[in-house]
Amino acid sequence: MRLIFLGPPGAGKGTQAVFVKKTYGLAHISTGDILRAQVKQETELGKTAKGYMDAGKLVPDDVIIGMIRERLGEEDCAKGFILDGFPRTVPQAVALAELLKSMGRHLTAVICFDAADDLLVERLSGRRTCRNCGAIYNVSFHPPEKENVCDACGGPLMQRDDDREDVIRNRLRVYKEQTAPLIEYYEREGLLRRFDAGGAPDSLVALVAELAGKDDA
Repeated sequence: MRLIFLGPPGAGKGTQAVFVKKTYGLAHISTGDILRAQVKQETELGKTAKGYMDAGKLVPDDVIIGMIRERLGEEDCAKGFILDGFPRTVPQAVALAELLKSMGRHLTAVICFDAADDLLVERLSGRRTCRNCGAIYNVSFHPPEKENVCDACGGPLMQRDDDREDVIRNRLRVYKEQTAPLIEYYEREGLLRRFDAGGAPDSLVALVAELAGKDDA
């Protein structure tokens, strides 16, 4: 399977991608994780990307598309992949279609995660990340046993700059303006499937199993 998880920040795309990856042996390609690693390493790409990410803006297409091209060529993508966080605009989607065509591949489906803005703000503004091991908590939904201390390694928990409420609201605005048109694009392509990200996660399990059956047929 070759899937795209499409939806606003905080909709749970990354969490669900981890489950699907383990179940079906797919590569999970998260542009956010890759970019944050570059920021942590203070590479030139990371320094450029940090300014956009901290302000809740999108990183330029040429940076993202080049990174995706390189990533899809890696061995673990041979069985399939989940793109999480890419594409974010229609031009990126067109570039991805051209890239996949050049590689002799095609998309299986685009799963659209739907959720209300207020729920997304609550999820993201309450998120805390361990500075040492990267474990993720939420002060409302999944708090650590000891406040601001990681259960796994005892490291300090921090709030990412892009998880402040003002930045979240801006990220959602940017999503609606620049990314939401992808829904119409992929509907026209006949690839879009919807998932209620505020409801029971079991419905996604059933949807992916259905897609896997069709892909193997």
